[in-house]
Amino acid sequence: MKIAFVHDYLVQRGGAERVLECFCEIYPYAPIYTIVHNKAAMHGAFENKRIYTSYLQKMPFTKSWHRIFPLLMPPAIEQFDFSNYDVVVSDSSSYAKGIITRPQTLHICYMHTPMRYAWDDCQKYTRDFYFPRFVKSIIPFAMNYIRLWDKVSADRVDLFVANSNFVANRIKKYYRKEAIVIHPPVDTKRFSPAVSSEKVQPYFLMVGRLIAYKRHDITIKAFNNLGLPLKIIGRGPELKRLKKIAGSNIEFLGRVDDEQLKQYYLDCQGVVFPQEEDFGIVAMEALACGKPLVAYRGGDIPEHMENQTMGVFFEQQTSQAIIEAVKRFQALSFDSQYISSKVQKFNREIFKEKMREIIENKLGEHKNV
Repeated sequence: MKIAFVHDYLVQRGGAERVLECFCEIYPYAPIYTIVHNKAAMHGAFENKRIYTSYLQKMPFTKSWHRIFPLLMPPAIEQFDFSNYDVVVSDSSSYAKGIITRPQTLHICYMHTPMRYAWDDCQKYTRDFYFPRFVKSIIPFAMNYIRLWDKVSADRVDLFVANSNFVANRIKKYYRKEAIVIHPPVDTKRFSPAVSSEKVQPYFLMVGRLIAYKRHDITIKAFNNLGLPLKIIGRGPELKRLKKIAGSNIEFLGRVDDEQLKQYYLDCQGVVFPQEEDFGIVAMEALACGKPLVAYRGGDIPEHMENQTMGVFFEQQTSQAIIEAVKRFQALSFDSQYISSKVQKFNREIFKEKMREIIENKLGEHKNV
């Protein structure tokens, strides 16, 4: 079986890239096609893979500022030739699913979400990523074209696999397509509860890129009020603004490796998760470590977290709602082994087994058509 993977961009190592790592473990010989590849930003991930990039790789600024070139992305992803492959798996939240394949080539798309900035709120998108003024003025007009292209390109996919029921519903709404749901992999061997009875530290934790929709701002304001220690792991364009509003009880840790991340999970009181996510890999890693959440009741999280036994929910994305949730949280006790047991279904090996089965069964059906 000749197989290739397609990824939107290799410019950071986040949840989508962890999914791609699993795909590469299933089929280690398969090459990766991507619009741009920023090797330095990947910190060794996919170091030994064959990676093919688009013409945008050689253009100035694209590796660091790819988001300001939305009109160039469709032709960039369409330029790749997959005529020698039996199956192509795109790993997509924006453009990768728009590849063009011949009728004999099966195209399966593992979708993290339909393109949010095209379908939800492009004005919010331009605010969140601090685009230059001239780019902000162009993007709303560009989105009309991008939405049309996005809808047409969805028709090229033979099978959608969604990372959650939340995303499957979005696929149905925007593309009028059904999707199989397979949740993303969580490294439950690495992220597991502490084996000793070491006393946890008094701090709460936030993990994720410092971008506006993650809502670090309302969490910081809440903890300024509470006076409780909060540690924040991650980097991003919001760093300078967030530091300005943060009190002395809030510590920014930048990027950490997986072993350090696990220790921070294990040592904390709980993890604050104030954003709406399509799945929420950080939340699942924390739960796998047996740590309860203080979480916004939105996105896919309510499907996987039991209120008061695995954490507490708040209903509005405001600092006051977080303050009240933290106070409720502190009045409860949690069983770390129980919490961890509830997310073992996201184990990496289970994910790989399910994806291999779907790819190979669907390819068999496709060849018989």
